[in-house]
Amino acid sequence: MKQWFVSLAAPLLVLVGLVSAAGGARAAEIEDARIWPAPDNTRLVFDLSGPVEHRVFVLSNPSRVVVDISDVSLDTNLESLSLENSGVSRIRSAQREGGELRVVLDLSTQLSPRSFVLRPNEQYGHRLVLDLERPPGLSMEPSERQVSRSADDLSNQQRNIVVAIDAGHGGEDPGAIGPRGTREKDVVLAIARELYNQLDDLRGYEPVLMRTGDYYLSLQRRRELAREKRADLFISIHADAFTSPQASGASVFALSSSGATSAMAGYLANQENAADVIGGVNGISLEDKDEILRSVLVDLSMTATLRSSLDVGSDILGHMKQVARMHKASVEQAGFAVLKSPDVPSVLVETGFISNPTEEANLGSANYRRQLASAIRQGVTQWFESNPPPGTWVAWQKREAGTLRRYVVVSGDTLSGIASRNNTSVSRLREVNQLNGTSIRIGQVIMIPQG
Repeated sequence: MKQWFVSLAAPLLVLVGLVSAAGGARAAEIEDARIWPAPDNTRLVFDLSGPVEHRVFVLSNPSRVVVDISDVSLDTNLESLSLENSGVSRIRSAQREGGELRVVLDLSTQLSPRSFVLRPNEQYGHRLVLDLERPPGLSMEPSERQVSRSADDLSNQQRNIVVAIDAGHGGEDPGAIGPRGTREKDVVLAIARELYNQLDDLRGYEPVLMRTGDYYLSLQRRRELAREKRADLFISIHADAFTSPQASGASVFALSSSGATSAMAGYLANQENAADVIGGVNGISLEDKDEILRSVLVDLSMTATLRSSLDVGSDILGHMKQVARMHKASVEQAGFAVLKSPDVPSVLVETGFISNPTEEANLGSANYRRQLASAIRQGVTQWFESNPPPGTWVAWQKREAGTLRRYVVVSGDTLSGIASRNNTSVSRLREVNQLNGTSIRIGQVIMIPQG
């Protein structure tokens, strides 16, 4: 694939790219098209019957992006695409002389185009990808509630513990697909949102979703977002698939800088690391090539980061085995690219084999997903209660209250009853747990001061 960048003197017209794919002697067809709005870009994908040559340029007054595709015919309806939150107000197309197709995107906001072609893989044929990128500062994130909450905590010198929750796959990459058509990208986003809500209900925690909707993020970008948010922990959520429908069980993984701890761990890491090719990142995997980072990864097994990853993974696994059958009894390790952040403890949770009909049905249940999210949340909070980052509210709570014991509210519990059984007062429990009243709910975690 070759790419040229040319500047034209003509006003209002700038040629931004010309990409040529190998072959392309015979006419191709655009068989389908999809559009994926994301917080910092909108992606338009054309499914092609063969390779094509194309060029992209922009026009102003009004703002438009024009895509000219040589020797191709249109066999789908572009006007039926949903343009909500895309920054595109209308898509038009016309067949021109010589077999060229012109596609015009009328823009409702400022967007910069970038295009590339992708060769066939196990899920798609030839694709032409147009990324319309929003300028810095025009992203649709973060939410006002998260910003104000962080500001309050910083003013008190008791910041929140930031947990980055990464729902795997998305957009162009559906992930694994179960026998009944359940898509991994949908299941894991639902679990991620449930985990977000549960952590968001806890004082001292600030969950952040890496992707908030159905769009694709590169493996590298997921790690970068976690670091930009100053995450104290990164959790990537997935659902396994294997060639045999008999494979079953959930798993928890940490990074391995050498080999995988099992053949299945290596297989799953290879499957997940191929996501950038399927999702569409210039057609190549975005493994870090930086020499310094490679050197860090070589020594990662001796660092506190990996030790912390294994420890928090063990706490999560301990709670998950009360909800799900586990594929292995301990945290496994493999070279998952999404976990390669040298300074953020990172774990990958495979919630089950979506290729197994029984586990596909479980993952399709909102109640089961809620239980899985609750198990992950309990593992996360258990670890941070024992290892609170300095300067956080959780660290302050532990220091002020002395040694705390964790208690999960069950049916019939009252705050006064819990206080009486533990030789403490209702007011002390309210102070330690930052409760506004005496109402508690089943499943709620209460920290009880000893003595």
